[in-house]
Amino acid sequence: MILVWLIVIPMAAGLLAWIFGKSSNLFARWISVLGIGIDLVISIWLWIQHFAGVDPSRTESWLVQIKASWIPDLGITFHLAIDGISLLLIILTALLGLISVIISWTEIQRRVAFFHFNIMWILAGILGVFMAMDLFLFYFFWEMMLIPMYFLIGIWGHANRRYAAIKFFIFTQASGLLMLLSILGLYFIHHSQTGVYTYNYFDLLGTSLGGASRFLMLGFFVAFAVKLPAFPFHPWLADAHTEAPTAGSVILAGLLLKTGAYGIIRFVLPLFPEASMEIATLAMILGVISIIYGAILAFAQTDLKRLIAYTSVSHMGFVLLALFAFNEQATQGAIMQMICHGLSTGALFILVGRMQELMHTRDMDRMGGMWQNVPRMSGVAMFFALASLGLPGMGNFVGEFLILIGSFQANKVITIIAASGLVFAAIYSLWIIQRVFHGEQREEWKIPDLRARFIGVFAVMIIILVVLGLYPRPVIDTAKPSIDTMQKNMEANMQIDLESSGTANLSSDDWMIGVESERD
Repeated sequence: MILVWLIVIPMAAGLLAWIFGKSSNLFARWISVLGIGIDLVISIWLWIQHFAGVDPSRTESWLVQIKASWIPDLGITFHLAIDGISLLLIILTALLGLISVIISWTEIQRRVAFFHFNIMWILAGILGVFMAMDLFLFYFFWEMMLIPMYFLIGIWGHANRRYAAIKFFIFTQASGLLMLLSILGLYFIHHSQTGVYTYNYFDLLGTSLGGASRFLMLGFFVAFAVKLPAFPFHPWLADAHTEAPTAGSVILAGLLLKTGAYGIIRFVLPLFPEASMEIATLAMILGVISIIYGAILAFAQTDLKRLIAYTSVSHMGFVLLALFAFNEQATQGAIMQMICHGLSTGALFILVGRMQELMHTRDMDRMGGMWQNVPRMSGVAMFFALASLGLPGMGNFVGEFLILIGSFQANKVITIIAASGLVFAAIYSLWIIQRVFHGEQREEWKIPDLRARFIGVFAVMIIILVVLGLYPRPVIDTAKPSIDTMQKNMEANMQIDLESSGTANLSSDDWMIGVESERD
């Protein structure tokens, strides 16, 4: 039942904030803080309960499950479950959700109640995506998080907010429809083989798909690649980030992009292992293109917020590269990168949002020499810029290091090219600091430095990044059983496909040989 509360609490908080916030903006703000704060406490408690009892030999990955019949005639169940991977992302969701409410305290001054309703329902949808084990339920939550995000950008965004909101909605909705078609394909193929209609994830894992697996996999892959976003599915990202309010940018970069990576981990690879293996090299190439192309686009920007948006394309390209390397090290690196990118890039968007609130510009050509006026803001910006480029001692470095080690085992040439992205990251990260905070001091930018509210937010994010950089075991140990289970599901599902085609007795070693030979 605790999993249901994780979703119900932010939904209820959103409704209460909308109702009572009409009489006072403070009601909306504090109700939202309380709601998502309770979720954060629950998720951390679940993690402590799990991590305190971690056994290195443990093989069971699912921590908590709840399953109830919903629409039995259609085979739809209300099935929620969490494993180590989803639990880590749930904690990230609750933390960034709480931060998003706090940093909007002074920025959002109109329709405050409805703003917090949308924030809470986006978070509820994201939490549902990370827990749903029924594909119909998963699609329901997938769509649920998109509509309030559309309102968040379209109502509280900047000058071109309507264009950005429509563009975001078209890209995500169109790709979501492709995923829906693939879900229905799985649903009917499973029925043709078993006589049972079901959307249950665990039942569908054992479905023999044959040649249809390639087409069904593409529907899922495109939907998740758009959300990641990977080249060439990225055009919506920069406009959405640039025009969104600060909280919207934090949620977009820190959480919505992660739902794309999570979808690949949870659905694409286990449900379609053979088809995934066939496109592995192409997916890794798209990852490398995203890394380099995102960095090049970042270099071309003068709008600071747009520059940071394109760095997300580059950073998430590493995640795509890792997931199709098909080994534990790369996958562990992808998970670490997802968490640390959410924190570091989210922090950079908060800084830009605060600067725009005070300076009414994001144009780097108009900035410079701010270090003397705002030393605390400058120091915080320097830290997160260094984290973004992967400085050793910070969590981002651990993620990228594991990704490159794991990917190198899968494809040496692609990984060497991808490593050049680290050089680009160093250049554009330090370029931000140089152009914005150094150089000739400008009298017009005598703005107040960071105050207690922002210092507290950044302190939490800094501590987490440093702890994960020096001691990443909490994330690695929490995710390991889930990664092992994913590997077993992929092998078992591939075995079913091979048996249906007349080939049997595939061992784990044979499967890995197949992966390597396919790439060769």
